[in-house]
Amino acid sequence: MANRASKHPPAADGPTLVDAEVHAETFRHVREAHRSELIEDYVELISDLITDGGEARQVDIAARLGVAQPTVAKMLKRLVKSGLAQQRPYRGIFLTEAGERLAAESRERHRTVEHFLLALGVDADTARRDAEGIEHHVSEATLAVFADFVKRSQDKR
Repeated sequence: MANRASKHPPAADGPTLVDAEVHAETFRHVREAHRSELIEDYVELISDLITDGGEARQVDIAARLGVAQPTVAKMLKRLVKSGLAQQRPYRGIFLTEAGERLAAESRERHRTVEHFLLALGVDADTARRDAEGIEHHVSEATLAVFADFVKRSQDKR
């Protein structure tokens, strides 16, 4: 899909609309990122809980995400159905290899975005919170630029 400009000249006070097809593709990309965002957050948290305390329990996931346990139960069923997690009665939740891989990828994206924001001078608390949302919507190409920027800013020190 070519990036075609709008048929109208740009307004002096703001951007012009891009071609409808390009616009629609952008929103499709955002919707897909929203769909995968929750899954990525869950598998990353499950992995972190297992690493930190040896297990991931539904009650702990609910507390850390600030949601009700039935909400967690519904998502865990979705993760199991997707082949990302396994549930064992009275034993908590475990990630499959695919789930661990997705958690590691998500964690690395988060770190890259957070380090980029810190390198720009954003305070640590804000960088942590903002990275949580940005990590799901940033392309691999943009992540690579972020990582390169962080590396160059560290090399200058």
